[in-house]
Order: sequence, then structure tokens, then C-alpha cells
Amino acid sequence: MKKYITDENTGINYTLVGDVYIPNLVSTDTNYEIGYWGRKHKEYIKQYKLAFYTTLLTQCKINSYLHDVDVQATEMYDTLVKQLAEQENVTEQLKASDMMLWAQKMNNIHNRATEIVNEKLIYTA
Repeated sequence: MKKYITDENTGINYTLVGDVYIPNLVSTDTNYEIGYWGRKHKEYIKQYKLAFYTTLLTQCKINSYLHDVDVQATEMYDTLVKQLAEQENVTEQLKASDMMLWAQKMNNIHNRATEIVNEKLIYTA
């Protein structure tokens, strides 16, 4: 019997110990910190895309995948907030002259940017 084998269907490597093949389940995934967007996406795929979530777990790719989603979503969110604020002339000058109006407009912009990121990246797989 071979000392090491790889399952063609799952891609998991096995080592022969005695008469039994034991899976090599050492995580090759790096330990990235997952932010707000990554955690939201994890909950979504865990609840609605269980097969995809399980595949990522068994292939030790969940952490890097969620990190990538988190980075993309953060960049998209920051860009959207900046672009929307420029389009609507929400500036530091407005903040200095009318703080309440600035806060209302920025809250509106943040909410719209959040909805766009949720639709485009977080609640899809």
C-alpha cells in the first residue's frame, strides 16, 4: 500500500498509519484577521450556501477567501462613500457651516454604500 495518497474528488491528502489512511488536515490557510464585511459574508454562506462553505472549510481556504471578500468590500465601500460625497457636495465646509445637514447627508451616503456592497459582494457567492 502507498504511504501517501490524494483523493481525486476532494483533493485531500492521506497518510497511511498502520492499516488506515488518516487525512492530512493541517491548515495551510494563513491566519488573516477577518473584518466586518468578511464576517457578514461568512454568516451568509454558512446559512444559505452550506455546500460552498463546507468546501472552503475542508480545503482550508475559508480564512483567505473571507479575507479577500473583506478587503474587496472595504475598498468598494470607501470608494463609494468618497464618490457619493463628492457628487453631492458633502464637504468639510458644509460640516463647518451646518453640522446637522452634513450628518444627515453622510448617514444617507453610508447607508446607500452599505446596501450596494451588501448586494454586490456580501450576499452573493
